[in-house]
Amino acid sequence: MITTAQFLQFSQWSALISLGFAVLAAIGFALQWGVRFRLVGVTGFMIVLTGGLFALSLVPFTRTVIPGAVRFSVVYDNGGTQAVIAVDPTVTESQLHATLEQAANNLFSPGRSGSQAPVLTIRARTILHPQEGVSEPVYLGTVHRSLLVREDPTMTIEINGDQIARLSQFGSNS
Repeated sequence: MITTAQFLQFSQWSALISLGFAVLAAIGFALQWGVRFRLVGVTGFMIVLTGGLFALSLVPFTRTVIPGAVRFSVVYDNGGTQAVIAVDPTVTESQLHATLEQAANNLFSPGRSGSQAPVLTIRARTILHPQEGVSEPVYLGTVHRSLLVREDPTMTIEINGDQIARLSQFGSNS
C-alpha cells in the first residue's frame, strides 16, 4: 500500500514536471509554436494532479489490525451512525470480539454525520442455512463507539452468546 510519505514524494516530482511544462509553454508562446495552447492544457492538468497527490500525502491511510480478528466485509453502511459487517459462520467468540473492535476502528471517520446521536453502531452478522433453500441472518454482536473521538475509551462491545452457541450446532451445514 502506498504511504503518505510516498504520496508526498510523488507530489514533489509532479510539481517539478508541472514547472517543466510551464516553462515549455512559456517558450512555446515566445516562439509562437502551434502546440502552445496544448502545453497550457498539459500544464494545468499537471497542476491539478500535483494538488491531488499533495492532498493524498496529508491524509493517513491506516487500517487498525487487532490480533485475533478475522476477515469481515461491510454489507451495510449508511455513512452515518449505522453499519453491518458479515463474518464467517465459523467465528468464535474471541475472534468476534477482536473483529468488532477492528471494524470499529477501521470504520471510524470524522466525516460521519451523527444527527440523532454521536454514536456509531456496528452489528456483526452471519448467514445460516437451517434447511435447503432457506437462509437465516444471525446477528452475533454489536459495538457502539463515539463518532467524535478516534481513540474512544467508552467503546462497548456486546456479544450475543446464544447466537454464537447456535453456530456450533450448524457446523458443516452453513
